[in-house]
Amino acid sequence: MSAVRNARWVGMAQVTRISVQLLSLLILSRLLTPADFGLVAIVFAINNFALLLRDMGTASAIIQRDQLDEQTVLTAHWSNCFIGIGLAAMLLALSFPLAVIFKAPGLTPLVQLAALAFPFLSGSTVHQALLERASKFATVARIEITALLTGFVIAVVTAYMGAGAYSLVLQTLAVAVLSAVQFWLASDTKMKWGWSLEHAKGLWGYSGSLFGFNLVNYFSRNADTMIIGRMLGPTALGPYSIAYRVMLFPLQNLTFVAMRALFPMMSRHQHSPSELGAMHLRLLAVISFFTAPMMAGLIVLREPFVDVALGDSWAMVASLILWLAPIGFIQSLVSAGGIVFQALARTDLLFRLGLFSSALHVTGFLVGVHWGVLGVAAAYFVVTLINCVVSIGALLSLVQQTVPRLLGAVLPNIAKAIVMAAILYFADIELRAVEWPPLLRLVSLSAGGGLIFLALTRIHLMPSDRDVLRLFMKRA
Repeated sequence: MSAVRNARWVGMAQVTRISVQLLSLLILSRLLTPADFGLVAIVFAINNFALLLRDMGTASAIIQRDQLDEQTVLTAHWSNCFIGIGLAAMLLALSFPLAVIFKAPGLTPLVQLAALAFPFLSGSTVHQALLERASKFATVARIEITALLTGFVIAVVTAYMGAGAYSLVLQTLAVAVLSAVQFWLASDTKMKWGWSLEHAKGLWGYSGSLFGFNLVNYFSRNADTMIIGRMLGPTALGPYSIAYRVMLFPLQNLTFVAMRALFPMMSRHQHSPSELGAMHLRLLAVISFFTAPMMAGLIVLREPFVDVALGDSWAMVASLILWLAPIGFIQSLVSAGGIVFQALARTDLLFRLGLFSSALHVTGFLVGVHWGVLGVAAAYFVVTLINCVVSIGALLSLVQQTVPRLLGAVLPNIAKAIVMAAILYFADIELRAVEWPPLLRLVSLSAGGGLIFLALTRIHLMPSDRDVLRLFMKRA
Protein backbone atom coordinates (compact mmCIF):
# COMPACT_ATOMS: atom_id res chain seq x y z
CA MET A 1 0.00 0.00 0.00
CA SER A 2 3.01 2.30 0.38
CA ALA A 3 3.41 2.17 -3.40
CA VAL A 4 -0.23 3.16 -3.80
CA ARG A 5 0.16 6.12 -1.41
CA ASN A 6 3.29 7.20 -3.29
CA ALA A 7 1.45 7.02 -6.61
CA ARG A 8 -1.47 9.03 -5.23
CA TRP A 9 0.77 11.87 -4.05
CA VAL A 10 2.93 11.91 -7.19
CA GLY A 11 -0.25 11.80 -9.28
CA MET A 12 -1.70 14.73 -7.36
CA ALA A 13 1.42 16.79 -8.02
CA GLN A 14 1.37 15.83 -11.71
CA VAL A 15 -2.30 16.75 -12.09
CA THR A 16 -1.51 20.12 -10.52
CA ARG A 17 1.38 20.57 -12.95
CA ILE A 18 -0.82 19.82 -15.97
CA SER A 19 -3.62 22.07 -14.67
CA VAL A 20 -1.21 24.95 -14.10
CA GLN A 21 0.21 24.52 -17.62
CA LEU A 22 -3.28 24.63 -19.16
CA LEU A 23 -4.38 27.61 -17.06
CA SER A 24 -1.15 29.44 -17.87
CA LEU A 25 -1.73 28.87 -21.57
CA LEU A 26 -5.35 30.04 -21.41
CA ILE A 27 -4.65 33.17 -19.34
CA LEU A 28 -1.18 34.22 -20.43
CA SER A 29 -1.99 33.78 -24.13
CA ARG A 30 -4.37 36.72 -23.65
CA LEU A 31 -1.87 38.85 -21.74
CA LEU A 32 1.27 38.18 -23.80
CA THR A 33 2.10 38.42 -27.49
CA PRO A 34 3.19 35.56 -29.79
CA ALA A 35 6.62 37.18 -29.86
CA ASP A 36 6.85 36.85 -26.06
CA PHE A 37 6.05 33.13 -26.27
CA GLY A 38 8.53 32.72 -29.10
CA LEU A 39 11.37 34.22 -27.06
CA VAL A 40 10.55 32.10 -24.03
CA ALA A 41 10.33 28.97 -26.19
CA ILE A 42 13.99 29.50 -27.09
CA VAL A 43 14.87 30.03 -23.42
CA PHE A 44 13.07 26.84 -22.40
CA ALA A 45 14.77 24.86 -25.17
CA ILE A 46 18.15 25.97 -23.81
CA ASN A 47 17.06 25.31 -20.22
CA ASN A 48 15.77 21.82 -21.00
CA PHE A 49 19.19 20.81 -22.25
CA ALA A 50 20.90 22.37 -19.23
CA LEU A 51 18.50 20.48 -16.93
CA LEU A 52 20.07 17.24 -18.14
CA LEU A 53 23.30 18.36 -16.48
CA ARG A 54 21.94 19.70 -13.20
CA ASP A 55 22.73 16.59 -11.10
CA MET A 56 24.43 14.21 -13.57
CA GLY A 57 22.24 11.34 -12.31
CA THR A 58 23.31 11.58 -8.65
CA ALA A 59 19.71 11.92 -7.38
CA SER A 60 18.86 8.47 -8.71
CA ALA A 61 22.10 7.13 -7.22
CA ILE A 62 21.09 8.45 -3.79
CA ILE A 63 17.65 6.82 -4.00
CA GLN A 64 19.00 3.53 -5.34
CA ARG A 65 21.81 2.97 -2.81
CA ASP A 66 21.12 0.06 -0.47
CA GLN A 67 23.37 1.52 2.23
CA LEU A 68 23.87 5.27 2.26
CA ASP A 69 26.60 6.94 4.32
CA GLU A 70 26.96 10.61 5.19
CA GLN A 71 30.05 11.17 3.07
CA THR A 72 28.25 9.95 -0.07
CA VAL A 73 25.37 12.33 0.62
CA LEU A 74 27.69 15.28 1.20
CA THR A 75 29.76 14.50 -1.88
CA ALA A 76 26.64 14.30 -4.05
CA HIS A 77 25.26 17.53 -2.59
CA TRP A 78 28.38 19.63 -3.05
CA SER A 79 29.04 18.18 -6.49
CA ASN A 80 25.56 19.28 -7.51
CA CYS A 81 26.11 22.73 -6.02
CA PHE A 82 29.25 23.15 -8.13
CA ILE A 83 27.36 21.93 -11.21
CA GLY A 84 24.51 24.37 -10.57
CA ILE A 85 26.87 27.34 -10.18
CA GLY A 86 28.78 26.22 -13.28
CA LEU A 87 25.61 25.96 -15.37
CA ALA A 88 24.50 29.42 -14.23
CA ALA A 89 27.89 30.89 -15.13
CA MET A 90 27.87 29.13 -18.51
CA LEU A 91 24.41 30.41 -19.40
CA LEU A 92 25.31 33.93 -18.29
CA ALA A 93 28.39 33.85 -20.52
CA LEU A 94 26.52 32.34 -23.48
CA SER A 95 23.52 34.65 -23.24
CA PHE A 96 25.07 37.19 -25.62
CA PRO A 97 26.21 34.81 -28.39
CA LEU A 98 22.91 32.90 -28.12
CA ALA A 99 21.01 36.12 -28.86
CA VAL A 100 23.14 36.55 -31.98
CA ILE A 101 22.74 32.91 -33.08
CA PHE A 102 18.94 33.02 -32.74
CA LYS A 103 18.75 36.60 -34.05
CA ALA A 104 16.73 37.62 -30.98
CA PRO A 105 18.09 40.77 -29.28
CA GLY A 106 15.72 40.41 -26.32
CA LEU A 107 16.95 36.91 -25.55
CA THR A 108 20.04 37.86 -23.51
CA PRO A 109 18.37 39.18 -20.31
CA LEU A 110 15.84 36.32 -20.37
CA VAL A 111 18.56 33.68 -20.50
CA GLN A 112 20.46 35.49 -17.74
CA LEU A 113 17.36 35.54 -15.54
CA ALA A 114 16.64 31.86 -16.21
CA ALA A 115 20.25 30.98 -15.35
CA LEU A 116 19.70 32.07 -11.74
CA ALA A 117 17.44 29.04 -11.16
CA PHE A 118 20.18 26.44 -11.57
CA PRO A 119 22.05 26.93 -8.27
CA PHE A 120 18.71 26.41 -6.51
CA LEU A 121 17.70 23.44 -8.65
CA SER A 122 21.03 21.66 -8.22
CA GLY A 123 21.44 22.66 -4.58
CA SER A 124 18.16 21.05 -3.55
CA THR A 125 18.38 17.86 -5.63
CA VAL A 126 19.89 15.69 -2.90
CA HIS A 127 17.39 16.96 -0.30
CA GLN A 128 14.53 15.97 -2.60
CA ALA A 129 16.16 12.61 -3.36
CA LEU A 130 16.47 11.82 0.36
CA LEU A 131 12.78 12.57 0.87
CA GLU A 132 11.82 10.34 -2.05
CA ARG A 133 14.20 7.62 -0.84
CA ALA A 134 12.24 7.60 2.42
CA SER A 135 8.95 7.54 0.42
CA LYS A 136 7.93 10.90 1.90
CA PHE A 137 5.99 11.75 -1.25
CA ALA A 138 3.29 13.57 0.69
CA THR A 139 5.90 16.16 1.68
CA VAL A 140 7.37 16.28 -1.83
CA ALA A 141 3.91 16.74 -3.37
CA ARG A 142 3.03 19.54 -0.93
CA ILE A 143 6.25 21.35 -1.80
CA GLU A 144 5.80 20.96 -5.54
CA ILE A 145 2.13 21.98 -5.52
CA THR A 146 2.83 25.06 -3.37
CA ALA A 147 5.66 26.15 -5.66
CA LEU A 148 3.66 25.52 -8.84
CA LEU A 149 0.63 27.51 -7.66
CA THR A 150 2.76 30.38 -6.37
CA GLY A 151 4.72 30.49 -9.62
CA PHE A 152 1.47 30.59 -11.57
CA VAL A 153 0.18 33.55 -9.55
CA ILE A 154 3.49 35.41 -10.03
CA ALA A 155 3.35 34.81 -13.79
CA VAL A 156 -0.23 36.09 -14.12
CA VAL A 157 0.34 39.15 -11.91
CA THR A 158 3.59 40.17 -13.61
CA ALA A 159 2.11 39.59 -17.08
CA TYR A 160 -0.89 41.75 -16.17
CA MET A 161 1.53 44.46 -15.00
CA GLY A 162 3.24 44.42 -18.39
CA ALA A 163 6.33 42.28 -17.74
CA GLY A 164 5.91 40.50 -21.08
CA ALA A 165 8.16 37.50 -21.67
CA TYR A 166 9.81 38.08 -18.27
CA SER A 167 6.63 36.83 -16.56
CA LEU A 168 7.12 33.30 -17.93
CA VAL A 169 10.77 33.19 -16.91
CA LEU A 170 9.92 34.61 -13.49
CA GLN A 171 7.42 31.78 -13.12
CA THR A 172 10.10 29.10 -13.62
CA LEU A 173 12.55 30.98 -11.38
CA ALA A 174 9.97 31.31 -8.61
CA VAL A 175 9.13 27.59 -8.78
CA ALA A 176 12.83 26.69 -8.55
CA VAL A 177 13.53 29.01 -5.60
CA LEU A 178 10.39 28.14 -3.62
CA SER A 179 10.89 24.41 -4.17
CA ALA A 180 14.53 24.58 -3.12
CA VAL A 181 13.83 26.53 0.07
CA GLN A 182 11.05 24.13 1.08
CA PHE A 183 13.18 21.04 0.35
CA TRP A 184 16.00 22.49 2.47
CA LEU A 185 13.59 23.10 5.36
CA ALA A 186 11.83 19.72 5.05
CA SER A 187 14.95 17.59 4.86
CA ASP A 188 16.26 16.08 8.10
CA THR A 189 19.80 16.13 6.71
CA LYS A 190 21.72 19.31 7.42
CA MET A 191 24.52 19.78 4.91
CA LYS A 192 28.01 20.59 6.11
CA TRP A 193 31.13 20.78 4.02
CA GLY A 194 32.40 17.42 2.92
CA TRP A 195 33.57 16.16 -0.45
CA SER A 196 35.48 13.00 -1.26
CA LEU A 197 37.05 12.05 -4.59
CA GLU A 198 36.67 8.37 -3.73
CA HIS A 199 32.92 8.75 -3.08
CA ALA A 200 32.55 10.92 -6.17
CA LYS A 201 34.05 8.11 -8.27
CA GLY A 202 31.67 5.66 -6.63
CA LEU A 203 28.69 7.83 -7.51
CA TRP A 204 29.91 8.38 -11.05
CA GLY A 205 30.11 4.65 -11.67
CA TYR A 206 26.31 4.58 -11.39
CA SER A 207 25.24 8.09 -12.34
CA GLY A 208 27.67 8.50 -15.25
CA SER A 209 25.98 5.77 -17.30
CA LEU A 210 22.55 7.10 -16.33
CA PHE A 211 23.56 10.59 -17.41
CA GLY A 212 24.86 9.15 -20.68
CA PHE A 213 21.54 7.40 -21.27
CA ASN A 214 19.55 10.58 -20.54
CA LEU A 215 21.76 12.57 -22.91
CA VAL A 216 21.47 10.01 -25.71
CA ASN A 217 17.73 9.69 -25.12
CA TYR A 218 17.33 13.48 -25.30
CA PHE A 219 18.89 13.66 -28.75
CA SER A 220 17.02 10.56 -29.90
CA ARG A 221 13.67 12.06 -28.89
CA ASN A 222 14.46 15.27 -30.78
CA ALA A 223 16.02 13.66 -33.87
CA ASP A 224 12.72 13.29 -35.73
CA THR A 225 11.89 16.95 -35.16
CA MET A 226 15.30 18.08 -36.42
CA ILE A 227 15.18 15.80 -39.47
CA ILE A 228 11.63 16.82 -40.45
CA GLY A 229 12.37 20.50 -39.87
CA ARG A 230 15.56 20.34 -41.93
CA MET A 231 14.32 18.19 -44.83
CA LEU A 232 10.56 18.85 -45.00
CA GLY A 233 10.20 22.29 -43.45
CA PRO A 234 7.94 23.92 -40.85
CA THR A 235 4.72 23.13 -42.74
CA ALA A 236 5.23 19.40 -42.25
CA LEU A 237 6.71 19.78 -38.77
CA GLY A 238 3.66 21.57 -37.35
CA PRO A 239 1.16 18.66 -37.61
CA TYR A 240 3.83 16.15 -36.59
CA SER A 241 4.72 18.10 -33.43
CA ILE A 242 1.04 18.20 -32.37
CA ALA A 243 0.55 14.47 -32.95
CA TYR A 244 3.83 13.77 -31.16
CA ARG A 245 2.65 15.66 -28.07
CA VAL A 246 -0.53 13.59 -27.99
CA MET A 247 1.55 10.42 -28.27
CA LEU A 248 3.80 11.49 -25.38
CA PHE A 249 0.93 12.21 -22.97
CA PRO A 250 0.74 8.73 -21.37
CA LEU A 251 4.52 8.51 -21.26
CA GLN A 252 5.06 11.91 -19.65
CA ASN A 253 2.26 11.54 -17.14
CA LEU A 254 1.01 8.03 -16.34
CA THR A 255 4.32 6.19 -16.76
CA PHE A 256 6.24 9.03 -15.11
CA VAL A 257 3.99 8.92 -12.04
CA ALA A 258 4.29 5.14 -11.68
CA MET A 259 8.07 5.12 -12.14
CA ARG A 260 8.73 7.94 -9.72
CA ALA A 261 6.47 6.44 -7.04
CA LEU A 262 7.92 2.93 -7.29
CA PHE A 263 11.64 3.60 -7.78
CA PRO A 264 12.48 3.91 -4.05
CA MET A 265 10.61 0.71 -3.26
CA MET A 266 12.10 -1.22 -6.17
CA SER A 267 15.57 -0.15 -5.11
CA ARG A 268 15.05 -1.85 -1.75
CA HIS A 269 14.60 -5.15 -3.65
CA GLN A 270 17.77 -4.81 -5.71
CA HIS A 271 19.24 -8.02 -4.28
CA SER A 272 16.24 -10.08 -5.37
CA PRO A 273 15.92 -9.76 -9.19
CA SER A 274 13.01 -12.21 -9.46
CA GLU A 275 10.99 -10.33 -6.83
CA LEU A 276 11.83 -7.06 -8.57
CA GLY A 277 10.72 -8.63 -11.85
CA ALA A 278 7.36 -9.58 -10.34
CA MET A 279 6.90 -5.98 -9.18
CA HIS A 280 7.75 -4.77 -12.67
CA LEU A 281 5.12 -7.03 -14.28
CA ARG A 282 2.49 -5.68 -11.86
CA LEU A 283 3.59 -2.18 -12.84
CA LEU A 284 3.15 -3.00 -16.55
CA ALA A 285 -0.31 -4.39 -15.83
CA VAL A 286 -1.32 -1.13 -14.14
CA ILE A 287 0.19 1.07 -16.87
CA SER A 288 -1.46 -0.95 -19.66
CA PHE A 289 -4.81 -0.69 -17.85
CA PHE A 290 -4.73 3.06 -18.58
CA THR A 291 -2.67 3.39 -21.75
CA ALA A 292 -4.20 0.54 -23.78
CA PRO A 293 -7.78 1.90 -23.80
CA MET A 294 -6.55 5.49 -24.03
CA MET A 295 -4.51 4.89 -27.19
CA ALA A 296 -7.02 2.45 -28.72
CA GLY A 297 -9.81 4.96 -28.21
CA LEU A 298 -7.68 7.73 -29.69
CA ILE A 299 -7.05 5.68 -32.83
CA VAL A 300 -10.79 5.18 -33.39
CA LEU A 301 -11.79 8.73 -32.46
CA ARG A 302 -8.81 10.51 -33.99
CA GLU A 303 -10.88 12.38 -36.60
CA PRO A 304 -13.50 13.91 -34.26
CA PHE A 305 -10.68 14.58 -31.76
CA VAL A 306 -8.73 16.61 -34.32
CA ASP A 307 -11.87 18.37 -35.55
CA VAL A 308 -12.82 19.46 -32.02
CA ALA A 309 -9.38 20.16 -30.57
CA LEU A 310 -7.59 21.65 -33.58
CA GLY A 311 -9.95 22.37 -36.47
CA ASP A 312 -10.22 21.42 -40.14
CA SER A 313 -6.81 22.74 -41.15
CA TRP A 314 -5.05 20.07 -39.04
CA ALA A 315 -6.46 16.98 -40.79
CA MET A 316 -2.95 15.55 -41.25
CA VAL A 317 -2.70 15.11 -37.46
CA ALA A 318 -5.40 12.42 -37.61
CA SER A 319 -3.35 10.40 -40.11
CA LEU A 320 -0.24 10.75 -37.97
CA ILE A 321 -2.06 9.65 -34.81
CA LEU A 322 -2.87 6.35 -36.54
CA TRP A 323 0.88 5.58 -36.43
CA LEU A 324 1.91 7.44 -33.28
CA ALA A 325 -0.81 6.29 -30.88
CA PRO A 326 0.40 2.65 -30.90
CA ILE A 327 3.91 3.98 -30.32
CA GLY A 328 2.64 5.83 -27.24
CA PHE A 329 1.30 2.57 -25.82
CA ILE A 330 4.46 0.57 -26.56
CA GLN A 331 6.76 3.25 -25.17
CA SER A 332 4.70 3.51 -21.98
CA LEU A 333 5.65 -0.12 -21.31
CA VAL A 334 9.26 -0.03 -22.53
CA SER A 335 10.11 3.17 -20.62
CA ALA A 336 8.85 1.66 -17.37
CA GLY A 337 11.76 -0.77 -17.54
CA GLY A 338 14.19 2.08 -16.94
CA ILE A 339 13.63 2.05 -13.18
CA VAL A 340 14.38 -1.68 -13.06
CA PHE A 341 17.79 -1.17 -14.67
CA GLN A 342 18.40 1.71 -12.25
CA ALA A 343 17.21 -0.24 -9.20
CA LEU A 344 19.57 -3.11 -10.09
CA ALA A 345 22.44 -0.64 -10.64
CA ARG A 346 22.68 -1.76 -14.27
CA THR A 347 22.79 1.73 -15.72
CA ASP A 348 25.69 0.53 -17.89
CA LEU A 349 23.32 -1.85 -19.71
CA LEU A 350 20.66 0.87 -19.85
CA PHE A 351 23.18 3.18 -21.52
CA ARG A 352 24.12 0.56 -24.13
CA LEU A 353 20.46 -0.09 -24.88
CA GLY A 354 19.99 3.67 -25.22
CA LEU A 355 22.80 3.88 -27.77
CA PHE A 356 21.24 1.04 -29.77
CA SER A 357 17.80 2.64 -29.59
CA SER A 358 19.11 6.05 -30.69
CA ALA A 359 21.01 4.63 -33.65
CA LEU A 360 17.95 2.59 -34.66
CA HIS A 361 15.57 5.54 -34.44
CA VAL A 362 17.79 8.02 -36.27
CA THR A 363 18.32 5.48 -39.06
CA GLY A 364 14.57 4.90 -39.28
CA PHE A 365 13.84 8.63 -39.42
CA LEU A 366 16.41 9.21 -42.18
CA VAL A 367 14.89 6.40 -44.24
CA GLY A 368 11.27 7.34 -43.57
CA VAL A 369 11.65 11.03 -44.36
CA HIS A 370 11.94 10.15 -48.08
CA TRP A 371 8.19 9.34 -47.96
CA GLY A 372 7.28 12.56 -46.18
CA VAL A 373 6.06 13.10 -42.64
CA LEU A 374 3.85 10.00 -42.77
CA GLY A 375 6.93 8.02 -43.77
CA VAL A 376 8.72 9.25 -40.65
CA ALA A 377 5.75 8.22 -38.49
CA ALA A 378 5.59 4.77 -40.12
CA ALA A 379 9.35 4.29 -39.68
CA TYR A 380 9.00 5.38 -36.05
CA PHE A 381 6.43 2.63 -35.51
CA VAL A 382 8.63 -0.05 -37.08
CA VAL A 383 11.78 0.84 -35.13
CA THR A 384 9.74 1.13 -31.91
CA LEU A 385 8.62 -2.48 -32.34
CA ILE A 386 12.21 -3.62 -32.92
CA ASN A 387 13.49 -1.65 -29.94
CA CYS A 388 10.67 -3.04 -27.78
CA VAL A 389 11.71 -6.64 -28.52
CA VAL A 390 15.37 -5.94 -27.73
CA SER A 391 14.78 -3.84 -24.59
CA ILE A 392 12.08 -6.06 -23.08
CA GLY A 393 14.12 -9.17 -23.91
CA ALA A 394 17.16 -7.81 -22.07
CA LEU A 395 15.00 -6.78 -19.12
CA LEU A 396 13.21 -10.14 -18.77
CA SER A 397 16.55 -11.94 -18.76
CA LEU A 398 17.84 -9.59 -16.08
CA VAL A 399 14.89 -10.07 -13.71
CA GLN A 400 14.42 -13.80 -14.36
CA GLN A 401 10.97 -13.46 -15.91
CA THR A 402 9.47 -15.04 -19.05
CA VAL A 403 7.58 -13.86 -22.10
CA PRO A 404 4.39 -15.77 -21.11
CA ARG A 405 4.36 -13.94 -17.75
CA LEU A 406 4.81 -10.63 -19.54
CA LEU A 407 1.96 -11.40 -21.91
CA GLY A 408 -0.18 -12.50 -18.98
CA ALA A 409 0.31 -9.05 -17.43
CA VAL A 410 -0.55 -6.90 -20.46
CA LEU A 411 -2.59 -9.00 -22.91
CA PRO A 412 -5.86 -8.88 -20.91
CA ASN A 413 -5.87 -5.08 -21.05
CA ILE A 414 -4.90 -5.08 -24.73
CA ALA A 415 -7.74 -7.52 -25.51
CA LYS A 416 -10.28 -5.40 -23.61
CA ALA A 417 -9.03 -2.27 -25.39
CA ILE A 418 -9.42 -3.94 -28.81
CA VAL A 419 -12.99 -5.02 -28.02
CA MET A 420 -13.77 -1.51 -26.78
CA ALA A 421 -12.25 0.03 -29.92
CA ALA A 422 -14.25 -2.27 -32.20
CA ILE A 423 -17.52 -1.29 -30.51
CA LEU A 424 -16.59 2.41 -30.74
CA TYR A 425 -15.70 2.05 -34.42
CA PHE A 426 -19.13 0.71 -35.41
CA ALA A 427 -20.90 3.12 -33.06
CA ASP A 428 -19.06 6.03 -34.71
CA ILE A 429 -20.20 4.84 -38.14
CA GLU A 430 -23.81 4.92 -36.96
CA LEU A 431 -23.46 8.35 -35.37
CA ARG A 432 -21.90 9.79 -38.51
CA ALA A 433 -24.77 8.32 -40.54
CA VAL A 434 -27.26 10.31 -38.46
CA GLU A 435 -24.99 13.39 -38.75
CA TRP A 436 -24.03 13.85 -35.13
CA PRO A 437 -21.54 16.78 -34.82
CA PRO A 438 -17.88 15.92 -34.00
CA LEU A 439 -18.05 17.37 -30.47
CA LEU A 440 -21.07 15.29 -29.51
CA ARG A 441 -19.56 12.16 -31.09
CA LEU A 442 -16.26 12.68 -29.27
CA VAL A 443 -17.81 13.28 -25.84
CA SER A 444 -20.41 10.51 -26.01
CA LEU A 445 -18.09 7.88 -27.50
CA SER A 446 -15.25 8.74 -25.11
CA ALA A 447 -17.54 8.31 -22.13
CA GLY A 448 -19.04 5.19 -23.64
CA GLY A 449 -15.61 3.72 -24.31
CA GLY A 450 -14.59 4.23 -20.70
CA LEU A 451 -17.75 2.52 -19.46
CA ILE A 452 -17.26 -0.37 -21.88
CA PHE A 453 -13.69 -0.93 -20.73
CA LEU A 454 -14.70 -0.82 -17.06
CA ALA A 455 -17.57 -3.22 -17.73
CA LEU A 456 -15.20 -5.67 -19.44
CA THR A 457 -12.85 -5.34 -16.46
CA ARG A 458 -15.71 -6.04 -14.06
CA ILE A 459 -16.69 -9.16 -15.99
CA HIS A 460 -13.14 -10.53 -15.89
CA LEU A 461 -11.41 -8.98 -12.87
CA MET A 462 -7.69 -9.79 -12.90
CA PRO A 463 -5.54 -9.77 -9.73
CA SER A 464 -3.58 -6.83 -11.17
CA ASP A 465 -6.81 -4.85 -11.54
CA ARG A 466 -6.96 -4.61 -7.75
CA ASP A 467 -3.75 -2.56 -7.89
CA VAL A 468 -5.65 -0.08 -10.05
CA LEU A 469 -8.63 -0.02 -7.70
CA ARG A 470 -6.34 0.77 -4.76
CA LEU A 471 -5.31 3.99 -6.50
CA PHE A 472 -8.87 5.29 -6.16
CA MET A 473 -10.16 3.51 -3.05
CA LYS A 474 -9.00 3.23 0.51
CA ARG A 475 -9.69 -0.51 0.47
CA ALA A 476 -9.78 -2.84 -2.53
